[in-house]
Amino acid sequence: MSWRYRANATLEGLTGYTLTRRLSKEPPKPPPPPKVPLELQRLPGDTVRPPVDPGHDRLLREPVFLLSSVRSGSTLLRVMLDSHSQVHSPIETHFRRMTVGLGTDPVRQAMELLGHTHSDLEHLVWDRLLHRELTRSGKPLLVEKTPSNVFAWRRIAACWPDARFVFLLRHPMSIVQSWHEADPDKRPMEEAVPRTLAYMTYLEEARTHLEGLTVRYEDLVADPEGRLRRLCLFLGLEYEPAMLDYGEQDHGGFVKGIGDWRDKIRAGTVVAGRPLPAPAEIPAELHDICRKWEYLP
Repeated sequence: MSWRYRANATLEGLTGYTLTRRLSKEPPKPPPPPKVPLELQRLPGDTVRPPVDPGHDRLLREPVFLLSSVRSGSTLLRVMLDSHSQVHSPIETHFRRMTVGLGTDPVRQAMELLGHTHSDLEHLVWDRLLHRELTRSGKPLLVEKTPSNVFAWRRIAACWPDARFVFLLRHPMSIVQSWHEADPDKRPMEEAVPRTLAYMTYLEEARTHLEGLTVRYEDLVADPEGRLRRLCLFLGLEYEPAMLDYGEQDHGGFVKGIGDWRDKIRAGTVVAGRPLPAPAEIPAELHDICRKWEYLP
């Protein structure tokens, strides 16, 4: 009889308890990472490229993309353009966020054997959506103006090689102030510079690499007819005075998330821009983009 057995027997008789060795436990293994559903997985070897068969892959011809930062007056320019008898400029469509889910192995295999990349399929959907929107309007020319398009300018240019571009600039500090003022509680000033500067940086990158027409917000509100005449010339259109009377027409809802929604745009008349900030009011982080856009020497 071992000493451990005798000791436990005595202890149990006196106290009702026995001594046991605590078994060491291995740390629990971390759970495996969640499996990405098949319909969310990109096809292997995905590449962004122009239309393989331009004559059949695209319905939309020579679309125009208005590239701008947020809070740059793009809704104002949109409704002015949409007031032209030949131009349809819808609410922000956010089309680039649309993707294609391929939820089974056979459909993925079929798309690969047919020579489609995942991006090819998305481009077909994008083109079909915007073409349908244009066709429903009864007008021949589409102008799309979702500000986040600046982050995808390369892909947009690849999707529609015949696209034309309009670049809308505004004083960077005015953009910062307007972004904050649109929702002060959710958009504190300490976030305003980095959040809006990202848009401005990509916009300048697009403006550097793509051909197009640059329009300044300050010039647009100071001389709307003159700027619109210049823009119509670029687009191959005759200027129409109705573009200044945009408040007389229906341009879709002014709803937060898909364009400007504040009272100023609902007024239906061009409102003078805010005074430009003094150089001393401009944060150092904005100096470089201000110089590139010629708001600082």
